[in-house]
Amino acid sequence: MAIADIQIRTWQGAYAHVFPAEGLASLETGRERREAFWRSTIESAPARSHTLVAEEDDAVVGFASVGPDRDDPEIGELYAIYVFPQKWGAGAGRALMGEVLGHLRAEAFAEAVLWVLDDNPRARAFYERSGWSLEGGAREETLLDTFVREVKYRIGLGGATDIA
Repeated sequence: MAIADIQIRTWQGAYAHVFPAEGLASLETGRERREAFWRSTIESAPARSHTLVAEEDDAVVGFASVGPDRDDPEIGELYAIYVFPQKWGAGAGRALMGEVLGHLRAEAFAEAVLWVLDDNPRARAFYERSGWSLEGGAREETLLDTFVREVKYRIGLGGATDIA
């Protein structure tokens, strides 16, 4: 339940300038489906996949999900990394990223990718500070009835920066 809540609250905080307010508010109606997805993902994790959490005072304040790339299972992928907006800048994201990179290395991935909304400057700056580089790949899709562009980042894991 905590992971679903973090995902919803983070989308509402990070993307208020991208998606209409009614679209972001509608995320609440999908909460049960999102909770079921995360419960299944955690209980039946595919090989080489991990869901990690950051805790503060015994409460989950952030999470990350990693595993094989959906297009090329020989490389890793950071599927998601989210921290409650009120905790941004407090270190939970850096700690999660350090764990993400460690898990990807432990699974013997030589490199990893992630996709992020092009119009997400805060997250993009965080990834770049963490050692990820814009690859140049892009894809377009419709989310919450809004046309968006995602860009692809890549990191080599042999010398990835540990920022925890």
